Amino acid sequence: MPRRFVSASTALLLGLFFLAFLFFPIAQVLRGGLIDAEGRPTFAFLREVFRNPLYLEGLRNSFLIASATTTLSLLLAVPLAWLADRYEFAGKRVLVAALLLPLVLPPFVGALGMQSILGYQGAGNALLRRLGLLQAGAGIDWFAGGFWGVVLMEALHLYPILYLNAVAAFANVDPQLLEAAADSGCVGFRRFRRIVLPLIMPGIYAGGTIVFIWSFTELGTPLMFHFQRVTPVQVFDGIKEIGDNPVPYALVLVMMTAAALLYLVARTTVGRRAYAMASKAGTAARSTPLRGLRALLAGSVFVCFGAVGILPHLGVIGLAFGRSWYRSILPTGLTLEHVDSALGHNLTVPSILNSVRYASLAVAVAMLLGVLTAWVIVRGKGRLGWLLDSLSMLPLAVPGLVLAFGYLAMTQEGRLFHVLDPVENPTVMLVIAYAIRRLPYVVRSAVAGLQQTSVSYEEAAASLGAGPLTCFGRITVPLISANLIAGGILAFSFSMLEVSDSLLLAQRAVYFPITKAIYELSMLLGQGPSLAAALGAWTMVFLGVSMLVASCLLGKRMGTLFRV
Repeated sequence: MPRRFVSASTALLLGLFFLAFLFFPIAQVLRGGLIDAEGRPTFAFLREVFRNPLYLEGLRNSFLIASATTTLSLLLAVPLAWLADRYEFAGKRVLVAALLLPLVLPPFVGALGMQSILGYQGAGNALLRRLGLLQAGAGIDWFAGGFWGVVLMEALHLYPILYLNAVAAFANVDPQLLEAAADSGCVGFRRFRRIVLPLIMPGIYAGGTIVFIWSFTELGTPLMFHFQRVTPVQVFDGIKEIGDNPVPYALVLVMMTAAALLYLVARTTVGRRAYAMASKAGTAARSTPLRGLRALLAGSVFVCFGAVGILPHLGVIGLAFGRSWYRSILPTGLTLEHVDSALGHNLTVPSILNSVRYASLAVAVAMLLGVLTAWVIVRGKGRLGWLLDSLSMLPLAVPGLVLAFGYLAMTQEGRLFHVLDPVENPTVMLVIAYAIRRLPYVVRSAVAGLQQTSVSYEEAAASLGAGPLTCFGRITVPLISANLIAGGILAFSFSMLEVSDSLLLAQRAVYFPITKAIYELSMLLGQGPSLAAALGAWTMVFLGVSMLVASCLLGKRMGTLFRV
């Protein structure tokens, strides 16, 4: 069977899948926000969004949160990436690996720990009272009503994505260009501004786009900080009216359009300023070794940033293993009571099993689709590779909240996919949602493996009579197995801890995944936050091990998983 025919057929099947579960949900959002009950086009619902001051405030707050989060992430990530690329010092590998720790804790779980540290009755204010800087009963609202709490949590969680992209971008800068600039008298900050910054802009833009869109549509963190006046939370509150009220559709449409426009603006302004090099770094960049005080100063920068990054983790651990933590600098006593209670709660064990089932099925789907997509992109002889590559990366640019709302819309009574109604049983829709959202990780991992594997092996097998499937299964897959394992691990781990899809699609306790169980536990009075933190501590360990294994398998190529 000709390779061109196999490539075209595979691309067609993949295109149908994207059409059904990526574009059709978005079309349902468009239909709900722009078509009235009689089937006529209307802008009345959109006008209602822009006339309502609460919705306008939500959009403004979402934009401000995304802008502040992206800015803070840049301030954290770029200097660290520059230091990591330029200098060598003792302990660098350990310190650099520690920078990835924030990725192992979903920000809405870390919000519980951060509230214990910087909340009104948290450790920070308790310390100030102990030092006599605050009167008894007084406190500082460090989070400004929740706004800065959301920004801080999302920035601490997302800046490693920018860091990974920035490190890869710095590594691709040809040292010969820097030497030529120095020979011309362009050194120091001037060289960084005029030579280095334009060259690393694609990497900064790639990571910054993900951070901005992610924080613009983040649902879990504002919920945990009880910061209600943001668009994602307003959409979440409108789920109960999805069948009768068109305004939630219009609100999602506005949020989706705003994210798309912001992406296009960034691409046409920042993206167009990026300069292309004639080639990638022709010679390996030479890092400057540091000794003594200078090495200590460089290491201290990483230690300080890393210490700030793990504050939420420390808070979650203290809340999970402390008897109580209220108006005290440290938790009062250590206990396993919360861990035992969490594992014994009727929500916990079923939710863990549900998440394992959903994530396993999602990885199977994502691996099948991702490997086929990567094969068409790298090995396909047709002209559809570039289009399929763009489609496979689209889930990183489309907000998860939009897709989840679209899935709810397309499974309403009387709609094409009503048989998959997640209110009755969300398993199928959660598996598809998880697979779509994490497909880019598998595709990027597989593409990296195929690009590094010579096609001559497959051609040799084909010359001996092996068919395309035999070549692929017995030759190609074993050669790229490390990449597939890394992509599968990341897809599984992040599926286990998916927030927006889980909160929207899982509406019955018997089907709750682990993130929905953590949210429900955190809302309980008394020990609820401690039980949620205990469950969150388990997720930290699980995702931490997964990230470590994936990082060892992929190395510096790990940053390419977080690019649109």
